[in-house]
Amino acid sequence: LWETVTSSFASFIHAVRPEHLSKTVRQRSKRMILDSIGVGLVGSTTSSPECPSLSQELYSSVAVSSVYGKPGIKLSPTLAAFTNGVATHSMDFDDTWHPATHPSGAVLPALLAASQMLPPSTKPNGMDFLLAFNVGLEVQGRLMHFSTEAHDIPKRFHPPSVVGTMGSAAATAKLLSLSTAQCGHALGIAASLAGAPMANAATQAKPLHIGNATRLGLEAALLAARGMEANPLILDDIPGCSGFSAFYSVYQPKPLSTPSDHHEFLLEKQDIAFKRFPAHLGMHWVVDAALSVRNLFINYAGSFSPSLIRTIVLKIPVSKYINRPFPSSEHQARHSFQFNACTALLDGEVGLSSFTESSIHRQEVRELLDKVVVEHPEDNVANFDKMYGEVALLLHSGDVLTGKCDTFYGHWRKPLSKESLLKKFRSNASHVLPEEKIEAIITMVDNLENLSDSSQLACKSWGIIWKLVPQKELCLDIF
Repeated sequence: LWETVTSSFASFIHAVRPEHLSKTVRQRSKRMILDSIGVGLVGSTTSSPECPSLSQELYSSVAVSSVYGKPGIKLSPTLAAFTNGVATHSMDFDDTWHPATHPSGAVLPALLAASQMLPPSTKPNGMDFLLAFNVGLEVQGRLMHFSTEAHDIPKRFHPPSVVGTMGSAAATAKLLSLSTAQCGHALGIAASLAGAPMANAATQAKPLHIGNATRLGLEAALLAARGMEANPLILDDIPGCSGFSAFYSVYQPKPLSTPSDHHEFLLEKQDIAFKRFPAHLGMHWVVDAALSVRNLFINYAGSFSPSLIRTIVLKIPVSKYINRPFPSSEHQARHSFQFNACTALLDGEVGLSSFTESSIHRQEVRELLDKVVVEHPEDNVANFDKMYGEVALLLHSGDVLTGKCDTFYGHWRKPLSKESLLKKFRSNASHVLPEEKIEAIITMVDNLENLSDSSQLACKSWGIIWKLVPQKELCLDIF
């Protein structure tokens, strides 16, 4: 039998081994795991994800898997994955890759839930868990490289609802040690469960995209494990009968080679972007540009005096869903170039408290928003690897002050330091956990390769308890 694109992906998922993970890939993916846990923890405190109680009301479940920030609640594995996925994206604080997607939130909740589901005799170890996580990332990345359309800020489908569902299925299939054929069917089933429209960006429905991606990918793998079959050519480009190609107007699939002695994961070549504040990634360019020009303005005027400003000019890419002149809700504010620039100018920072109702509707913010004019230079393209943000203050005196950001701190070209990433995690986790338990999670993730039972990473989330296990090892209960 000849190899198809779909069969090559199935063979890769089945055949890849822990030794194929380089030190760089292991370190980068552990940073992603830690950050994703942190944003899930702080996200569990928001008003939007009422998913734990909703899931309990709507579904009867075999309660074996835990929920971020809710130590008294357990759900079925798929519903726990859904709930934790929603929490991870509830503040738009999760990581972003290139081509654009949120890779960790679509994969990690499924793996945490699945690890708690498996019987004690078949628990995967930490290295197996790390490998499955990277399989989920690799499949997402490879699929996005099938289309040039995926390189730009999306317009039709929200990427994690498409590639994230496939990545979750692949990661879970690997964790469950499915056969090559079953891995292929998991991808085929997941394709039938994928997709969500960009029109729901900047609404309370957007976090559902991540929740559904991680949940439905897990379901796809479980269905494949039970014998369900799907189209064995789902990733191939078959004229007249679209498979995964239905999600893209331009689609050129390429086989994924089965690893032998070596495999270079995409994460080796393309690092991740971590957000410093909870908003759409594009906001980070305009915020850093605004902070830069704010410093110039203070040096010029002695203090930040909005009355001296006649016009604020933002030079940003064309992207309709993040061009919001007067946002009226928390989620709209997280997706507004104008709001984030004005908040940075006014407060000298953007953080969790910037998106409360009282902060959004401040008169001082509204007065600055009234002064904003948006321009779209031709060289400023809607692509996270090429875009820039520029903020110019046109003063009543006739003077013009300008701040520009080509690469913000946290972008893959200027990664967060270990200290900055840990500071973000500690701050996020502190909304749910005491200090000693936060430090325990950091230690566990840092030593994930040496963990004998990966379900220890998901024992009882977020009311962490240390306990002795038969091997006299320390088991960390995170849920």
